[in-house]
Amino acid sequence: MQNKAWGYFTDVDGTYRPTKYAVSPWSSTMLAGPCVCGLIARELENRHGDDAMVPARLTVDLFKPVRNDEVRFTTTRIRDGKRIRVADALLMQGDDVSARATVVFLRPSEQPPGAVWVREDRPEPPAETPADPETGFVFPTWFGSDDHPDGWSTTRSEHQNASRKRLWARQLPVVVGEEMSPFVRTATVGEATSLVTNWSDRGVGFINADLTLTLSRLPVGPEVGVEADHHISSDGISVGTSVLFDRLGPFGSGTVTALADPHRQVDFG
Repeated sequence: MQNKAWGYFTDVDGTYRPTKYAVSPWSSTMLAGPCVCGLIARELENRHGDDAMVPARLTVDLFKPVRNDEVRFTTTRIRDGKRIRVADALLMQGDDVSARATVVFLRPSEQPPGAVWVREDRPEPPAETPADPETGFVFPTWFGSDDHPDGWSTTRSEHQNASRKRLWARQLPVVVGEEMSPFVRTATVGEATSLVTNWSDRGVGFINADLTLTLSRLPVGPEVGVEADHHISSDGISVGTSVLFDRLGPFGSGTVTALADPHRQVDFG
């Protein structure tokens, strides 16, 4: 359980004002990627989603730092067919466009016949942790790495190593006092694809320029997991891919491209 006053933004007639929890670890003048992606997902889902369609892809272009300032949106429905719906969003700060996004909604149907290859190893979430009986608090974020003796812990610095990383989290609400939808929850936690794929034994020296989430279904339960699948980098440009999972198993994937920024390296050690 979390304090009802916690959250990343307040909503004042469609203008979103960031709280102190939205500040980026890279700079106090910027907003953090998870809350920006979550807010974009919320706006697109609220304006263009419905119960008949499932959000299957979200792409966010983070081509400019989102300032620690008010945010508003303009959105456009690009396609509205029987089985597919596409919508775009622009994140505005004053007259500037700071980010843009596209969402693809698909209509679920029956599975086709046939067996296909699937990845055999499945990410395993941490053991369920009951809420504190007195406070009702559940620790919101667990970090994991292959080289950690217990696999998971709530201490981030224990996982600063050169092995595969993973994260299991229930994020703060994107808007104060509002329950997050499964899609918004996925976008907020899924931005950690950049963290788990670019985290070295010296910290994170890449900052992502985008995020793409592809979903076969929405997550079940209040928590979402992100496990690094691959990291490729050369000449200061990286590509990272992740597996998104819940307690039922994998349900999607994440991809980020990122630029090296060693002068502002975030060292968790």
